[in-house]
Amino acid sequence: MHILVSNDDGPPSPHSSPYVHSFVRHLQKAGHTVSVCVPHTQRSWIGKAHLIGQTLKPVYYRPSAHSHGDDAEGTTHARPSPSGAVEEWILIDGTPASCVQIGLNHFFQDRGPVDLVVSGPNFGRNSTAIFALSSGTLGAALEAAGSRYKAIALSFAFFSRNHDPVIIDAACRHSVRVIEYLYKQWPTDGSADLYSVNVPLVEGVETHQTVWTDILQNYWTKGGCFDAVDGSADDEDLEEERIREGPGGEVDGEADVANAPKGHTHKHFKWAPKFAEVYKSVEEAGPGSDGWAVKEGQTSVTPLKANFATCAGDRATKEIKLPDSTETPTTQLAVREKPKEESKSRIQAIVSYDDPYVQPLIVSALNAVLPKDSFDLITDISPENFNLSSMLPSPDTRVLEIVPYESIDFEFASSHTKTCLINSYMIRKALIRKHYLSATLDHWAAKNPDSILKKHLKRSEAFEVDYAEFLDDALVEAFDLRESMDRNEDKEPSEREWWILKPGMSDRGQGIRLFSTMEELQDIFDGWEEERPDSDDEEEIDDDDEAPGGGAADEDAQGDYITASHLRHFVAQPYIHPPLLLSPVGGHKFHIRTYVLCTGSLDVYVYKHMLALFAGKPYTPPWTAPDDIEAFLTNTCLQDSPNENTVRRFWELPLERGALEAVFEQVCGTTGEVFEAAARAMPIHFQTLPNAFEVFGLDFLVDADGEAWLLEVNAFPDFKQTGGDLRGIVEGFWRGVVGVAVGGFFGVDGVKREEEDGDMVSVRRVDLGRR
Repeated sequence: MHILVSNDDGPPSPHSSPYVHSFVRHLQKAGHTVSVCVPHTQRSWIGKAHLIGQTLKPVYYRPSAHSHGDDAEGTTHARPSPSGAVEEWILIDGTPASCVQIGLNHFFQDRGPVDLVVSGPNFGRNSTAIFALSSGTLGAALEAAGSRYKAIALSFAFFSRNHDPVIIDAACRHSVRVIEYLYKQWPTDGSADLYSVNVPLVEGVETHQTVWTDILQNYWTKGGCFDAVDGSADDEDLEEERIREGPGGEVDGEADVANAPKGHTHKHFKWAPKFAEVYKSVEEAGPGSDGWAVKEGQTSVTPLKANFATCAGDRATKEIKLPDSTETPTTQLAVREKPKEESKSRIQAIVSYDDPYVQPLIVSALNAVLPKDSFDLITDISPENFNLSSMLPSPDTRVLEIVPYESIDFEFASSHTKTCLINSYMIRKALIRKHYLSATLDHWAAKNPDSILKKHLKRSEAFEVDYAEFLDDALVEAFDLRESMDRNEDKEPSEREWWILKPGMSDRGQGIRLFSTMEELQDIFDGWEEERPDSDDEEEIDDDDEAPGGGAADEDAQGDYITASHLRHFVAQPYIHPPLLLSPVGGHKFHIRTYVLCTGSLDVYVYKHMLALFAGKPYTPPWTAPDDIEAFLTNTCLQDSPNENTVRRFWELPLERGALEAVFEQVCGTTGEVFEAAARAMPIHFQTLPNAFEVFGLDFLVDADGEAWLLEVNAFPDFKQTGGDLRGIVEGFWRGVVGVAVGGFFGVDGVKREEEDGDMVSVRRVDLGRR
């Protein structure tokens, strides 16, 4: 087929048009001739408009060979390629409908007739009447249908902003199959002019159902799409006149109360659609509509006619008898009684966790634990335009936010402490930064010398190194480390105290090394220095960045590459040897991943169903192969994929029940103690909120004597390391979170906690005076 692709999101962009490049490549891979004519910038919510009276101008876009991320962006040129030997898309400074008209009638004629017009894939769903009637994506397809071309409007409904290339590729492959199917069975009786297709960006979309649907008829509710804002500050043209009038109608500074204006108040209006009722309509509609299908992870296919449906029925052609303007009405208008207010409003549950693995599990937990009539679920939000107050029916609406850290409306939460619950504390460096965690231990142990933390958390040495040549100076105050390395100089490697070096703000095992002497440590930094780029213009990482995951590692780093100037904070921790070794496939080292819930100020819970994460290779002592990280690091991100050999249930490990219970008791005691230590000894760097909860992932290593040592604390933990086989653990944990944190904060009646009550083990209740 010769397919003309248009959209309303513009050319490839990771922020506004992240799907079109990949989609075009999949169409081409399927053997289709693809021509592209799209707006030069985003034109969403513009429907089937044309800009009358404006002369539209094209530019010529040459896409890159890549299909994902920033590298998918190509180059733009004012004139077309003289040879025509390169792939060029047409960018028009007009509307999506205009792009279709121009693409069909003024370009690409050398490729033969256009067989099909595809508009999309849109950045977000176009299900339900509210979205469909405003959509530029559907507007472009309607324009094609109005020109008697077969047309399909394609939209990708995302539930997370984590645009996983694997899921996008699957959605594109699936879309190509749907498009080819629809084209082959296109009705010949004129019953459909175009199709609206909504594909959910969920894992396994190709295996989910594709269903015929109707467009859900829904409506805007009171409040509309705009918020009024004070327009006086921006109206510079009227500034002189306003000064002369004075406030409230003053003339030359004297108030003329009798003649004060009683007309309009000058305002400006900000785009702020109220989506809460829109999403509520989907929940209430039930099966059969496009909105419901997408919510259930299905692909919706809606056949449409290129007109507006009529509802006249048997009244068609009958005259409407209007009353004479001189007649007196004989009936009175009915006065509608004000409905009784509900004792408690429904919770507006905004869930956009930015993780395709855990997002559906959170939604499932809400549906399983909370009564259906207690909340409205909102999952499709755009962080760029996210304004919590504009989404709510009223300022007193109860709202739950489970979103990425960067998207949390902390300001709104701080002013609505009784009605707004958020899923993260604002400041928690004392726990999630490696160099702060060691300081937390020092401060707490100084006042509590008998604390169990001293038996379950190794004291680390923190230091900063900008350049390898300054390493010796950086260790001036690292007394324990220097003394240890000095003692090691005269010992055999097997008799030394070994240390593990970790960049303070990295994650995923990046930059971790083993060493025992100053020479070995210096060699590590010298090696990084040699690999360092010539230019020092790279962006510095902000120390105060509260990034999720407890780290701010350079995401563009390839493999294990480290730039010391980027990650200048380091910690050196005593290496725990010998560790307890178990045998899924041999004598492997493992660590325990513990999921922890903190609520308010401050209750701490440990989820009983812990994980054991095993290294990819059999364990070797540090002196035999200090560079073989797969033998001593247990991060599953270093392995191809989690499986039954690398991720196992803690309570199913081949140990006696008493030994497992002893380790769990240590984990519970250490967890409660470390959170209280952070809250009391480091209150500047761990500030709890009464209307917040947060989930953490704590890692423990068990040594050969059965002692459990806390390694690190992670915010927004990587739940994907649990793997597909054990995802029930994550789902159970989130059911516990919803029952304890959400149900407890809002006082929801009828919360279904079931067995999770016993699985969420309370390990510490700290009264910080902020409950």
